[in-house]
Amino acid sequence: MPELPEVETVRRTLLPLVGDTVARVEVREHRLRQPIAADLAVRLRGRRIEGVERHAKYLLFQLSEGECMLAHLGMTGSLVIQASASEPQKHDHVVLGLSSGRELVFNDPRRFGLLKLGQRGDFMELHRIGRDPLSELPSAAELRTLCKGRKKPVKNLLMDQQILGGIGNIYASEILFHAGVRPRRQAGRLSSREAERILQATRKVLGNAVRLGGSSISDYRDADGKPGYFQIQHRVYDRRGQPCRRCGAIIRRIVMAGRSTFYCPTCQS
Repeated sequence: MPELPEVETVRRTLLPLVGDTVARVEVREHRLRQPIAADLAVRLRGRRIEGVERHAKYLLFQLSEGECMLAHLGMTGSLVIQASASEPQKHDHVVLGLSSGRELVFNDPRRFGLLKLGQRGDFMELHRIGRDPLSELPSAAELRTLCKGRKKPVKNLLMDQQILGGIGNIYASEILFHAGVRPRRQAGRLSSREAERILQATRKVLGNAVRLGGSSISDYRDADGKPGYFQIQHRVYDRRGQPCRRCGAIIRRIVMAGRSTFYCPTCQS
């Protein structure tokens, strides 16, 4: 599933659409995570795209007349800008024909994505999302307060969307490696120093990931159809059995909350 760096990269590569107008809408498949509304095409036609924002892992297209189009890429979704004469691809579920002659195509093989239209405040998906790790990280003291009394592992806390919106499995593992903290460490037992290291690692890892266009583990691409390159810098994620690039110890894999988790037994304590 695309995480915050991938979604932010997609947002930035969608910005050239600002000022364009939706001239036509073709919905080829309504059955996504939530069915696409029957009137989506009618309501979108003639709307001008006035901005593209990100809220955690969600994209928000600000439209003329005050509404927004909410998009979530799910596990395998993509939003790609292409020429209007491009050959249709399998799993191209929604196509927006734009006044500039371009098309914005929503492709999603597993159909776990989301596309809906409405007022921003009406999207329940956005109501319980925590702080954005790129723009409003808590202080170390605030993080320790959030962790106080919690027995859940620190990796699970980093992935709790009600605390920090947008961090998923890949980046939680990478952040904890750079912070030198094991993923199973109880969140409530973090010291002030460890909390500060986690925040510093969050800024570093997410910032570098965005600069490199995210991680293309399988089929992720940005809106220009280009892959990301941060996977080249992964220190632990998906590196089970390989030597740590810092100390040479063998990277281990464990399962936490049904997700593969990777760490270095020497660099993380």
